[in-house]
Amino acid sequence: MSCDLEYSVAHSYFDGELSVAQVFEFKRHLGRCPDCIDELAALTAVRDSLKDAHLYEPAPASLRRKIRADLHAIAPTTRRSLLFAWRGLAVAAALLLVVLILWRVIPGVRKEEDYQAEFAAGIVDAHLRSLLPGQITNVNSNDPQTVGTWFEGKVKFVFPVRNFSDNGFALQGGRVDIVQGRTVAALVYRSRDQLFNVFVWRTRELNGSPRTGSRQGYQWIDWRKSTLEFCAVSAAASSDLERLHRLLTE
Repeated sequence: MSCDLEYSVAHSYFDGELSVAQVFEFKRHLGRCPDCIDELAALTAVRDSLKDAHLYEPAPASLRRKIRADLHAIAPTTRRSLLFAWRGLAVAAALLLVVLILWRVIPGVRKEEDYQAEFAAGIVDAHLRSLLPGQITNVNSNDPQTVGTWFEGKVKFVFPVRNFSDNGFALQGGRVDIVQGRTVAALVYRSRDQLFNVFVWRTRELNGSPRTGSRQGYQWIDWRKSTLEFCAVSAAASSDLERLHRLLTE
């Protein structure tokens, strides 16, 4: 695979191991990524070939005859009890089907909310990891050209690197990080005593209005521009985060 997602994400989706929010995000990604479509097709082909490999043996005829004989030996009253039991199971199955249909039809908003919550958790967790000693930058420089050159070959996209020290946001450097199984670039800025992470990754989503939120006392703002998605996060006030957002989008 040559897309930005980790190799294991497609396999986890294929095996049904992703959360609801992750499935929602991967399906959106799948609609725009031929690499992942090819990977899923290959996984399906392997599974089908295993099904056709005759790796199991059919039950012998003697076993089928024994089961039929045991069933005929059951008393009529027992048969009636079993019939009522099966009817009860059928009713329960029908109710479960109704619940599942409602769960699939109604939750469009809930899925988006789940995705939003999980997205925020991933972003904030990555920000918190970066605050550990020695984790904030892989390249420590306030020179945009030095930082931009360092990212070449480490991520599969090109993005602008700027220093806004004259506006109160001094470039500290950058690093490569992982957010929700996706390889991202992270630019680090400092304003007074606060650090700001600006995560950048490639996207095929259309540009839209910025999204904002908070989690565990950290504010974040996410937006898309051309083929890139950005998300800035910090413990600073929302007004400071918005100032950085305006500078990055000018």
